[in-house]
Amino acid sequence: MKIYTKTGDKGQTGLIGGTRVSKSDLRIEAYGTVDELNSFIGVLASQEILGEEALFLQKIQHRLFAVGSHLATDRSKTDINIASVIYENDIAEVEQHIDALNEQLPELREFILPGGSFEGGLCHVCRAVSRRAERRIVELSSVYSIDEQIVMYVNRLSDYFFVLSRYITNNKGAQEIFWKKGE
Repeated sequence: MKIYTKTGDKGQTGLIGGTRVSKSDLRIEAYGTVDELNSFIGVLASQEILGEEALFLQKIQHRLFAVGSHLATDRSKTDINIASVIYENDIAEVEQHIDALNEQLPELREFILPGGSFEGGLCHVCRAVSRRAERRIVELSSVYSIDEQIVMYVNRLSDYFFVLSRYITNNKGAQEIFWKKGE
């Protein structure tokens, strides 16, 4: 099987269901941003300091493939595949991880800047890309029917990456960088 098909050489790509759309279509931008997030998560998951949290990151990657598949489906031509559904328990699982990590952290009383450690900074990149993916999905939902669980899931991921950054930075013994007003 060849990797290149040449079918996109004129700026068009296919959705699930066969519809051809411009590569600048809102759907492509949305699932492309989800793919970008998934790629950054792959880099983050490769960091040794993560330990068992790396397994949860891989689970998130699988769920993001489901999100991308959902966003790439032309529902006027075909139904959403069951594998492309995000469930309430997917969101609850992210919330449980957030709560478990957050319980181990000092209370946050100030704004923090991205960084503190390489891995912590990478978590903030994932957080920022999660936020952008969420914005793209919300924009897409104003035109197409998008399951609200998808928006909720991606929203929780940005919270998860924020807490994961704090958790990793604190576990490394590194210092969080607090925002100093006026600097």
